[in-house]
Amino acid sequence: MFTGLSAFPLTPLDDDRFDERAYAGLIARLVRAGVDSIGALGSTGSYAYLDREERRRVARAAVRSAGDTPVIVGIGALRTSHVRALARDAQEAGAAGVLLAPMSYQALTDDDVFGLYEEVTAELSVPLVVYDNPGTTHFTFSNELYARIAALPKVAAIKIPPVPLDPAAAREHVAAVREAVPDHVSIGVSGDGAAATGLNAGCRTWFSVLGGTVPNTVLPLVKAALNGDSEAAVAESDRLRPLWEMFAAHGSLRVTAAIAEHLELVPPHCLPRPLLGLAAAQREQVARLVEELRLA
Repeated sequence: MFTGLSAFPLTPLDDDRFDERAYAGLIARLVRAGVDSIGALGSTGSYAYLDREERRRVARAAVRSAGDTPVIVGIGALRTSHVRALARDAQEAGAAGVLLAPMSYQALTDDDVFGLYEEVTAELSVPLVVYDNPGTTHFTFSNELYARIAALPKVAAIKIPPVPLDPAAAREHVAAVREAVPDHVSIGVSGDGAAATGLNAGCRTWFSVLGGTVPNTVLPLVKAALNGDSEAAVAESDRLRPLWEMFAAHGSLRVTAAIAEHLELVPPHCLPRPLLGLAAAQREQVARLVEELRLA
């Protein structure tokens, strides 16, 4: 479950309500493509914008539609008691694992974050992925904190932020994380534009935004990297560079939503308000890239 492509689909809304039919279609695409796991209710899945009942419905729909493909369900929330409740909901839905980022309004300390993971893992019966996403949480993990949390029960993987694009620096970074945590804890990379570098540097999983909508586009990159063909992995990433540039300029969520909307996989304006998505000119650029890069 913590090797290969972990694909993170959108949670599409239609008139501000969860569109279960469109969501089931997204999950079915991932299953047909043969992704290694599905990340429901990650940042791409807009978990922070949904209430508990909506998230329960999404978790159940993901597991039901995924069949034998393992589903990792995001359980992040502002209060520890809410996280624990979401963890129970995810496990009752049949999640194969859970994904937890330390959300906050007040700035968190290392001890706050460790306490969160300590309380949540004490009740878990499934593996947990530590979600380090400073771009949204504004909290940065140290290797020392990784080590403390990785020693807790049920911690099985760490989803690290994008690695440096310089291959040598990336290898050094991943090696330092690898040295800090036990061997049984898998290290996976996020940030689609850095995926090839991260996988070539020793990460075993790509937690992918784009892979949650057009998995066949990114699977060759994953397979090349994990088979040791680093040059082919870099070539696949370079082919998609125009998308990575759009991700950097406008945010991966908005761009991926525009791709899914253009392909009519989800309703128009599928993101939760107040997120408006891309402007018309940017959507035209996405439409051109869909054709040029053969994303369909």
